[in-house]
Amino acid sequence: MEKSAVFRPCTLTPGRVRLSIEALRKRRAAAVPLHSQGEPLVTVDSPSTPPFRDPRLPFAKRVEDLLARLTRAEKISFLHQFAPAVERLGIAAWRTGQEALHGVAWMGPATVFPQAVGLGATWNPDLVRRVGEAVSREIRAMRARDERVGLNVWAPTVNLLRHPLWGRNEEGYAEDPKLTSVIATAYTRGLRGDHPLYWRTAPVLKHWLAHNNERDRDTSSSSVRPRVLHEYDLRAFRDTVGAGAVAGVMPAYNLVNGRPNHVSPYLREHLRTWTDEELLVCSDAGAPSNLVDTEHYFDTHEEATAAALLAGVDSFTDHGTDGTLITARVEGALAQGLLTEADIDTAVRRQLSVRFRLGEFDPLLDPHAGTGAFDTPAHRALAREAAEQAVVLLKNDADLLPLAPDTRLAVVGLLADECKLDWYSGSLLHRSTPLDGLYERFGAQRVQFAEGVDRIRLRTAAGAFLAVPVADAPDEARGAEGALDPALLSGRTDLPPLTTDATGTEFALADWGEGVLTLRAPDGRYLSVAEDGCVRASADQPGGWVVQETFRLEPHDGGHLLRHLGTGRHLRVAADGVRVADAGDVFQVVTVERGEDAVARVAGAADVVVVVAGNDPHINGRETEDRTTLLLPEHQQRLLRAARAANPRTVLALVSAYPYAVDAASLPAVLWTAHGGQAAGTALARVLAGDVSPAGRLPQTWYADDADLPGLLDYDVIGGRQTYLYFDGSPLFPFGHGLSYASFAYDGLTARVRAGSVLVSCTVGNTGDRPADEVVQLYGRAVDPSVPRPRRELLAHRRLTLAPGETAEVAFDVPLSALEFWDVAHGVRRLEDGPYELLVGASSEDVRLRTTVRPGGRPATVRPVLERGLPAADFDEQSGVAIVDWTRTAGDAVTPAHERSAELLYRACDFGAGVTEVTAELAGEGTLELSLDGGPVLAALTLDTPTAGPYAYTARTAGLVAAGVHDVRLALRGPLRLAHVGFPG
Repeated sequence: MEKSAVFRPCTLTPGRVRLSIEALRKRRAAAVPLHSQGEPLVTVDSPSTPPFRDPRLPFAKRVEDLLARLTRAEKISFLHQFAPAVERLGIAAWRTGQEALHGVAWMGPATVFPQAVGLGATWNPDLVRRVGEAVSREIRAMRARDERVGLNVWAPTVNLLRHPLWGRNEEGYAEDPKLTSVIATAYTRGLRGDHPLYWRTAPVLKHWLAHNNERDRDTSSSSVRPRVLHEYDLRAFRDTVGAGAVAGVMPAYNLVNGRPNHVSPYLREHLRTWTDEELLVCSDAGAPSNLVDTEHYFDTHEEATAAALLAGVDSFTDHGTDGTLITARVEGALAQGLLTEADIDTAVRRQLSVRFRLGEFDPLLDPHAGTGAFDTPAHRALAREAAEQAVVLLKNDADLLPLAPDTRLAVVGLLADECKLDWYSGSLLHRSTPLDGLYERFGAQRVQFAEGVDRIRLRTAAGAFLAVPVADAPDEARGAEGALDPALLSGRTDLPPLTTDATGTEFALADWGEGVLTLRAPDGRYLSVAEDGCVRASADQPGGWVVQETFRLEPHDGGHLLRHLGTGRHLRVAADGVRVADAGDVFQVVTVERGEDAVARVAGAADVVVVVAGNDPHINGRETEDRTTLLLPEHQQRLLRAARAANPRTVLALVSAYPYAVDAASLPAVLWTAHGGQAAGTALARVLAGDVSPAGRLPQTWYADDADLPGLLDYDVIGGRQTYLYFDGSPLFPFGHGLSYASFAYDGLTARVRAGSVLVSCTVGNTGDRPADEVVQLYGRAVDPSVPRPRRELLAHRRLTLAPGETAEVAFDVPLSALEFWDVAHGVRRLEDGPYELLVGASSEDVRLRTTVRPGGRPATVRPVLERGLPAADFDEQSGVAIVDWTRTAGDAVTPAHERSAELLYRACDFGAGVTEVTAELAGEGTLELSLDGGPVLAALTLDTPTAGPYAYTARTAGLVAAGVHDVRLALRGPLRLAHVGFPG
């Protein structure tokens, strides 16, 4: 290491640093000038200190100095996720990507908070900010003892929960962009910390952009019309980035409008315009290679890497810890003239900016270096508070809840004694199941339990039964030691494989839907398959990137084959034990006890039954796997029916990562909570007992039936009438819904338009007999819009606590920009003139007060087609259209989606004094037909011979006589791409 690179302040003792801080404070009081970023509190006077080590200089100057000292090879090496050390400059190795969605993930035990969708259900940004702060402090504490823990945090996820069958529903906050951005901003502020200069951690938002499907996620394209793009998908990112606590974003695997997100022009056109901070764009894992390998968007990896870098990707997450392939691709791109060294500098500059903000180059000045806190009483209390605030009371007929203290309870269901984790959880330090919580709250003598599993034995054709050998081996929890990539963790091989004997082992069978089973041994370990192909009772829970603990019974030859889903192979009894094989044995399933019989037995003897149902976050709905239905799995429906038949006083407590369509009408009380982390059981018990009045609110619409859902790949929330914004059916439970044990009165609504905003206020009073939280929700809608607008749209909300009889004034200052929409006719946001109704209430449907304001704005005007023509994607309505990429780098075009034809409508097109012809930019082959006002075809433009490729556009012209204002209808016949239509005079 060069002497000039040694940071001399590292020799200072803590006491001397404190003296320096106090000395600088005195100097500052004496008018020592500060640079605009805020001045660090220590000065270093050393002629050997290079400028990048000088804390007196602004970060931008220090970054430029360091960038100039790095060689080209060193800079290129920084482009990989695992940036190596530069020893000659004293620069440590660094990596992007510490998962921390609802606690520190993958790196061993940490405080586990509710899933993100549960945090969204709290509707409480102050709480979520405190959760983010706790998570960032635990990251700092864990990093102090394990350098694998990173400070560049890949969280939160701000993808909107547009479709409830999306496998990663658990990762988002809400279907609404406003609520999502409020919660995401709160979490990022907690992660970042409050210091004006140094960040505790550097949050990266996931996953840019329009990403709500796991099936074919790396090859499917989301067709996103401009209004949906600007009013919906971009908005959650824009508002969160604009709040100033975001260090970067991660592009998603999918394509948007035919173009991979990792080469999206929106990164430059939109993202980087929302903040003055340098943003670090980190690729998703393996996505750079996908540009060639699965998406076939580029022919070579050199082209793909160059395109991603130029689009704005700064850090490449690919090939694990091995950066050699990425660096070789960059070198190749440079050699081919696809990149310049200045392009490399731009990306490295953004990374270094984040590293400086994290205090890496000012270790003694970093105010967060000693602020780590881990598993503190405050963090445990916060985990419980968050879990309590996430509980949503969906129904409570005849005030069945809260439960009286002397209630005799039956607690049943597959989730009743579970505290489930998901892919982005840490390992549990503390564990509370619903059963634990109810035992603690009501006393074990008043609580009876039945899990409801089917208890079975598996008999071979020879008459023997599968058996779990006795083994003396320690308990191990998956991932307890931490791993940079838990997908690489393998199953246990220190336990003996299953064998057979005359009596066998009784297994607990749970069917999680669609025939996907888990089998658990009496000691609590799940059957699992390790890399050697042997079947063992070895897993503490189902889990892993490829779950090795799920099976399916397949009828065969009078019995069943047992297929292991992780390998796709069948179980077979071999000489060395049970293993998976291409040809499996036939087993007879001998049922010892049906789950519903055990449930009915305890339910009939109880005052109240609590059925705890839901999902395992690693099975049937998770990253890589979308759900296929809203229905509760049949096994759990059987248990619910049995409990209800035995005791009509049945409470359904859903613990799940997503909504279900359940028969709520037959139940007196229903609650929902996401998987609530380490304190989930205690929180649920306290809500059931009335120690806490529930005040969670649904962050997404609960639909009544699968038939209410659009296709998973239909991203047009406007045309598809999706989410509470546009859905005009009858939901099972609406967005924002949630009941309380108290009651609230709303009164005195006023609304006053001011310069740039509308000030809305009302009073809310607790008319109940207990302290409780209420979530006051303000919605708005355009009364007479010129284009389809939301039925109502969340403008603001506030969660507040009120004592019995207490009344509070609630005021919202709503910017008029919140009432704007994207005007496709002119390509701008516009506040439309006319009346707007403001609605205040307890949910999107439970409106208590309303009033109307006229904030001004601009009236609708005709589409200036003589000036702008018709950009093809700027339609008002469409049928059968997919939006695709005009070129690989920019622009949109349209093409028929599935059929051989598609139609587009452009309203109120102004042809002025008249036109005589129409031109169109076309590729592919087929015919473009134009008509006006629903009349006959007036012009047809045809490509008889296919063009050289999808981007080989050619202009076609036809005669057209039109004047004045008309609706233009375009029809595409055949595999034709249309980019633009023009109307010469």
